[in-house]
Amino acid sequence: MIENYPDSVGLADEAAAAIGARLSAALAARGRAGLVATGGRSPGLVYDRLSRLDIDWSHVAVTLSDERQVDAQSPNSNARLLRERLFQGPAAQARFLPLSDYAEPALRRLLPFDAVMLGMGEDGHVASLIPGSPVLAQAMDPNGHVLLAESPEGYGSPPVARITLTLAALLQSRAIFLLIAGEAKRQVIGEALAGKDLPVRAILVQDRVPVRVLWTPN
Repeated sequence: MIENYPDSVGLADEAAAAIGARLSAALAARGRAGLVATGGRSPGLVYDRLSRLDIDWSHVAVTLSDERQVDAQSPNSNARLLRERLFQGPAAQARFLPLSDYAEPALRRLLPFDAVMLGMGEDGHVASLIPGSPVLAQAMDPNGHVLLAESPEGYGSPPVARITLTLAALLQSRAIFLLIAGEAKRQVIGEALAGKDLPVRAILVQDRVPVRVLWTPN
């Protein structure tokens, strides 16, 4: 199930090509496309490549899998990562939908998402579906009707308050791309597939949406 790439460049090349193909197909079929982007270290090179794609970005809507409740200029802001790495060149024309308490109606109009990008922490969290969070049980309901959940401060790294797409929202998509790096995270994937109760397991074992797990050792 895990696709192995020798380095982060190879992973980024493949991920950008596959996500770009999903967006292009959506634009051709429906005249619009929706992308769920993610934060963390893994996607930066992917965003560099996506930003240069010759597609009609003016009809692509981009949102986030989760966001930390920090200042927009903070290095911990996922939106800042998108501004600096994705919304450049041709992709500067994309429409960005930030996550907020008022975002859910706009998010529903994007469903199903054409591509969802996810990272994963060494604790097995995806988006901000963080083990131990008091909102986890509700946010992990695959049949839930709520698209967003707010996680209080004190969980995750950094332990700031966050807003996240729920599992039910992530599963309303046409494709999920899970990008991971390092031996520790590969081991976490193995543990989840073997039955350990981690948030990422819900993504890996569901049968609603095709999932690609792309891994590089560094």
